[in-house]
Amino acid sequence: MKNYIESGKAVLGIEFGSTRIKAVLIGEDFAPIAQGAFDWENRLENGIWTYHMDEVWHGLQSAYAALKADVQEKYGARLTRLGGLGLSAMMHGYLAFDREGQLLVPFRTWRNTCTGEAANELTELFGFNIPQRWSIAHLDQAILNQEEHVSRIDYLTTLAGYVHWKLTGRKVLGVGDASGMFPIDSTTGNFDARMLRSFGEHIARHGYPWKLEDILPRVLQAGEDAGTLTEEGARLLDPTGETQPGTPVAPPEGDAGTGMAATNSVAERTGNVSAGTSVFAMVVLEKALSRVYPEIDMVTTPTGSPVAMVHCNNCTSDINAWADMYQEFAAAAGLEISKGKIYETLFRSAMEGAPDCGGVVNVNYLSGEPVTGLNEGRPMLVRMPDARMDFRNVARALVLGAIVTLKIGMDLLSEEQVRIDRLLGHGGFFKTPGTAQKLLAGALKTPVSVMETAGEGGPWGMALLAAYRVRHEAGETLDAFLDQRVFRDSQAQTLQPDAADTEGFAAYEALFRKALAAEEAAVEEMRD
Repeated sequence: MKNYIESGKAVLGIEFGSTRIKAVLIGEDFAPIAQGAFDWENRLENGIWTYHMDEVWHGLQSAYAALKADVQEKYGARLTRLGGLGLSAMMHGYLAFDREGQLLVPFRTWRNTCTGEAANELTELFGFNIPQRWSIAHLDQAILNQEEHVSRIDYLTTLAGYVHWKLTGRKVLGVGDASGMFPIDSTTGNFDARMLRSFGEHIARHGYPWKLEDILPRVLQAGEDAGTLTEEGARLLDPTGETQPGTPVAPPEGDAGTGMAATNSVAERTGNVSAGTSVFAMVVLEKALSRVYPEIDMVTTPTGSPVAMVHCNNCTSDINAWADMYQEFAAAAGLEISKGKIYETLFRSAMEGAPDCGGVVNVNYLSGEPVTGLNEGRPMLVRMPDARMDFRNVARALVLGAIVTLKIGMDLLSEEQVRIDRLLGHGGFFKTPGTAQKLLAGALKTPVSVMETAGEGGPWGMALLAAYRVRHEAGETLDAFLDQRVFRDSQAQTLQPDAADTEGFAAYEALFRKALAAEEAAVEEMRD
């Protein structure tokens, strides 16, 4: 392995997740061989969920430095050359730059739910659902708000597109990530021309000096040339100067696309559930849906095929908060318990709780949740007066609360008779074997599989897309590359829905829906 790494053949994937920036290096057999990470957290400033740009670069450099240290420790090798590189990040959001490349307003992330007016306006204009977190919704809302910076926009991109631009000098974006900026026409693999014209006519009265198509990134398919790591980019990645420029770089993607790659879910009738800070389900469609659903996003695979996406802003953040409290309680009692043990205990105890959580309900909305029509969140645990308030029921309520909103959105796909041959789970939510996976299967009433690599998630998926960029053969499709080369011998654990879990979840969901009225009231009354 040392020779393989030092000869510059290993491929690297880096993903900017909501709470962690993670770098995964893969070997010849596509399996992870080293990794590095940096923890970070979004912040709410002036009513906007954001990250500071200096944190982006500090986090990238820290994660890469940790990766280099891991390579040195495991193999006694120096990582100075890469065979391929790919960058991905949480999709959507708003990063607007002027002609000098200066950020015009603080980064507005996917978590913001302040663009409802624009999202509704554009959905009606296009006849196509435009979610609040999409870049075009943020731009249109800025126009509606008469924000001064709009006239000075020269480039609009996502977080992955921004980092890629700085490392390669190329203003491009993978089609999957681009589909979270503006609708994609799957027949052309590019931004929808009719909708671009409609938007241009829609804002013509403002007289802006730009056209939308001129400030958006160029759209690329998986496997296409997205540039190489420049000398300046190599120094941004590795300030020590040890990493050499010239590495071929894959089209930057969003976390939805990397999740599809990491679970081999890019073919029709395959789907995956990515569960971490947010949770979303992606199903590759055979045919278009019968109508526009505000709860369902239409995005694409990394090769441009249409995908129905149910995206929920909230998943594990509230579980994390409870885990922190449990660890503090243990410390106060003189007990030293690792965070990993806390999570394992919580998830395993959830399996022992009453199927319906015994009258305990957790509304995990740290931020707004468009699927249920809430623009802000107020996390709360509520219980019936006769509820069995024990640790097992609370633990189960936390886990079910993390997926109940997803189930509400997925019901719409069931009504559309969308067929799913294979549904795979990945992300930190599935790290404890047989727990969240089993409860999700019961909730969705469908088998759920988890691969051995489930915990690797997006950065590994980005590494696979980078490997496809440099190693695929002429005419070899991405789904063939994944199916026949990457996942040919992979093992997956599949759990079938359990009738007791399904029945219990239905009772929990009914009570959860009733609790949403209290959540709405809390949002209205409990303000800063």
